[in-house]
Amino acid sequence: MTSDRQVQITADDVTVVATLNDSPTSDALWEALPVSAAAQTWGDEIYFGIPVEAENDDYAEETVEMGAVGYWPPGNALCLFFGPTPMSAPGEIRPASAVNVLGSIEGDSTVLKSVPGGATVTVERA
Repeated sequence: MTSDRQVQITADDVTVVATLNDSPTSDALWEALPVSAAAQTWGDEIYFGIPVEAENDDYAEETVEMGAVGYWPPGNALCLFFGPTPMSAPGEIRPASAVNVLGSIEGDSTVLKSVPGGATVTVERA
């Protein structure tokens, strides 16, 4: 289930827009915006700590779709998935552990491949 809430995610010279779903963790993210943090990378995933605390919910998934925006409870981190991680089997995108899926990036999420670790990522209401 999706909502009409969109966020703009900017890192270096890359900007993408994501649509959030109606999950409780998406609500918490929406209320915390805007947020900025240094990007960390893990395979084709960018993640960074955000001021949201949540447990796995009904939207938690062990594998995600290309372009998924997730929340990783152990690290209080927002995760942007644009390809396989070091734990992925062929043909899947696997987070380090289950993430709450918050929504998805519109269009081509692979543009995030050019974002280096340490770049400042800003998430704000679109």
